[in-house]
Amino acid sequence: MNNPSTPSDLSTCTYGEVLGTTYDIVLLPWGATEPHNRHLPYLTDCILSHDVAVDAARLALERYGVRCMVLPPVAMGAQNPGQRELPFCIHYHQHTQQAILSDIVESLYHQGFRKLLIVNGHGGNTLKGFVRDLLVDYPDMLILISDWYAVLPAKDYFDQPGDHADELETSAMLHYHPELVRMDLAGDGNSHPFALPALRQKTAWLPRHWNLTSDDTGIGNPHLATAEKGARHTHEVALRYADLLRDLAGITSPEQLYEK
Repeated sequence: MNNPSTPSDLSTCTYGEVLGTTYDIVLLPWGATEPHNRHLPYLTDCILSHDVAVDAARLALERYGVRCMVLPPVAMGAQNPGQRELPFCIHYHQHTQQAILSDIVESLYHQGFRKLLIVNGHGGNTLKGFVRDLLVDYPDMLILISDWYAVLPAKDYFDQPGDHADELETSAMLHYHPELVRMDLAGDGNSHPFALPALRQKTAWLPRHWNLTSDDTGIGNPHLATAEKGARHTHEVALRYADLLRDLAGITSPEQLYEK
């Protein structure tokens, strides 16, 4: 039996509401606990990945009849050097993140779920290796990862996108939660790139030292942000996810993921 209202946000729904409802796919928002310039909440990455996922689940149900449940967001993100020194910025080791994801997958698998989409909102999270390991133990489970902010080209929606507490994230927060945005406190998001050409050209990689990279913990100008830009961008990202969820709902074996 399926609940006709089909709640999709586990952060607010009750056991009585989900009891007896068959869900096709589970969505797991994943963020971090870190400063976002001086004007956005520490949990911005959690808030936005969660809200985009909820929008996607709603659209998947309305458009395609696909039932999805969005789990509460995970706030355990990995941080760069220079971030751990900032008040209340919490770094979680890779093995901690791996243990958290493993426990979530084990629980879902035990309950009969076989499809999980991780909606990531934090650039410092590197989860692909964890998924490869999990598929050794759960070969019949589909586990996908997506960075919601990178689904569509930011330059198509924003004038000066950066990559942290910038026009994109600030616009999205103004759309979803304007009451949480303190533009009166916002810095300019000035940043300092690597001095070595090879690092700028990505010949090699190392984590940016945040205190040396950013003047105010942001990277990118937030002052051009508007709620209207955020609404357009997040809606189109959610639509893209809804199409993915539709397609995933029809997959019954890994072979169907590949062209013949």
